[in-house]
Amino acid sequence: MSAADKGDTQVVRIGVIGAGNWGKNLVRNFATLPGSKLSYVCDLNEKTRQSMTALYPQATVVDRIDAVLSDPAVDAVVIAVEAPEHYRVAKAALLAGKHTYVEKPLTLRSEEAVELVQLAAQAGRKLMVGHLLEYHPAVNYMKDLIKTGKVGNPLYLYFQRLNLGVVRKAENAWWSLAPHDISVACYLFESEPVSVSATGHAYLQKGIEDVVFANLKFADGRMAQIHVSWLDPHKIRKITLVSSQKMVVLDDMEASEKIRIYDKGAEIRSVDSYSEAITLRTGDILIPKVSTQEPLQLECRHFVDAILTDQPIRSDGADGVRVVRVLEAGSRSLAEGGAPVRLS
Repeated sequence: MSAADKGDTQVVRIGVIGAGNWGKNLVRNFATLPGSKLSYVCDLNEKTRQSMTALYPQATVVDRIDAVLSDPAVDAVVIAVEAPEHYRVAKAALLAGKHTYVEKPLTLRSEEAVELVQLAAQAGRKLMVGHLLEYHPAVNYMKDLIKTGKVGNPLYLYFQRLNLGVVRKAENAWWSLAPHDISVACYLFESEPVSVSATGHAYLQKGIEDVVFANLKFADGRMAQIHVSWLDPHKIRKITLVSSQKMVVLDDMEASEKIRIYDKGAEIRSVDSYSEAITLRTGDILIPKVSTQEPLQLECRHFVDAILTDQPIRSDGADGVRVVRVLEAGSRSLAEGGAPVRLS
């Protein structure tokens, strides 16, 4: 029985599986978080293992997943392997009785994602997906504006996630970049889209779209548009919310002034008993102070705290399933030339 199961609220013993480009950031956070003990680092690459051994001598560095999963002292595993391996490794972790964190996307097929959710429920273990932006202070500032009604009724969102590189070979820009924005759209609107339409093109490699434009429609009429590309002259990470009273822009490339609130809008006013007029309103621009805490640190903290206190996970397995379903619908729409695809 693990420390967490015994009611020891001091520490969660963690094994990180995959310590490459992104995994090394997870290793760094779990090695330093209060309440977390980095017990294992697992990676197939010898140079990566050598680096991890030098940086984290307190951890056991291995090249076999079984070494991590078979240790009863390990409470939780953090999975940052290639996306096609997410399902296999996460399933093995849950069957081994470990709390499980999986980088986005949860899986590449919604049926597999649903199975992982069921396994986690059966095992009584936490299942978390690395939907990083749901822990971003600026995104949560936007969510608070919506929930408190300070911007009026949300109408639509649009996302821009653009750069020149890194060009993927195993997945297109939609699967590589859009999970972040899909998760935020569902998080801010607190609902799942009813249909997805997407168009894109593969300019560099056959069958792997470098640029995708997608539209998500929600049951209440709200919309979210997503533009992702790794073939663009600008590095842009921007979210724009248009509401009935105000408009909000989150620019994640800004070092500190990430949020701007525009007191702008259009209003319909009655002219007389027979006609109406649309008037435009332009007011001040507010740049609020928003926390600059590292989103990844907040995300890792949330995972550890949820295990120690048995609290719900924000980006849980159900959230992961929802995003995978939207990704699948977008892929079908891409294959069908942009035809809208309804989500069941």
